[in-house]
Amino acid sequence: MELRDIEIFLTLAEELHFGRTADRLLVSRARVSQAVKLQERRIGAPLFERTSRSVALTPIGARLRDDLAEGYRLINEGIARASSAAKGLTGVLRLGIMDAMLHEIHAVTDAFRERHPECRLQIREAQIGDPFGPLRSGAVDVQLVWLPVEEPDLTVGPVVVVEPMVLAVSSRHHLAKRDTVSLEDLAEGPVFQAVSNIPAYWEEAINPRVTPSGKPIPRGPEVATVHETLANIAAGLGMSPVPAHAPKYFAREDIAYVPIHDAQELRWALVWRSAGEGPLVSAFAQAARDTGTRHA
Repeated sequence: MELRDIEIFLTLAEELHFGRTADRLLVSRARVSQAVKLQERRIGAPLFERTSRSVALTPIGARLRDDLAEGYRLINEGIARASSAAKGLTGVLRLGIMDAMLHEIHAVTDAFRERHPECRLQIREAQIGDPFGPLRSGAVDVQLVWLPVEEPDLTVGPVVVVEPMVLAVSSRHHLAKRDTVSLEDLAEGPVFQAVSNIPAYWEEAINPRVTPSGKPIPRGPEVATVHETLANIAAGLGMSPVPAHAPKYFAREDIAYVPIHDAQELRWALVWRSAGEGPLVSAFAQAARDTGTRHA
């Protein structure tokens, strides 16, 4: 089946009108009819039920539409990527990163830079106290944040890192001597909370308000950055669940990191403004998809 005939079939399956299909594809109605008849002869069954008033897919036509749609999308995306590579993307892509997460996505940044050597990647620091502000202000083009993200003006792209959670406590705390802890142990508290202007659901992914059995988890002082959190923990003022990459990059003698055996893994994804998805953002997201998810 020719690519143009696939395009005609899928467009007619969406429009269910020969005239609108022809207008949309800038071809004649006769060309649309010819393409459909050719495919019906090739397959050996009607793909559409046609009357003087309506056009509808047959069950075989509906199945063919479902089978072809994904492949057609992938073909077009592949052609678009090849075209972009041939033209050569240029410009600056500003990437927002929290704490040490850049070290966890070197495969993605390396792939992007290899594919688009004329582009410049600029790293900007993002803070847990304002996770979406840099995106909305235009200070960054794409940002790596943990999920979920349920903001109507933001698009969630590929997940790039999945990692366990650990509990950061003062090395003098009795939980520091454990091999593992449970989410139930958070009821001892207090657990530091992020500044109040962040979405509650987003903080809940790391800092639940109750244990699995329903015990309230006491809240400690507000913190705006990773370093503020660590300073308060080291001083023995509270505890905090943190991603498992923290011990690699923030190891210190006055803080212990204890695995939380019953916590869900934390997923980190690329997020960007829905209205700001330009070629550079699309290219970076594609590099992330092609690199795959890293399980820490």
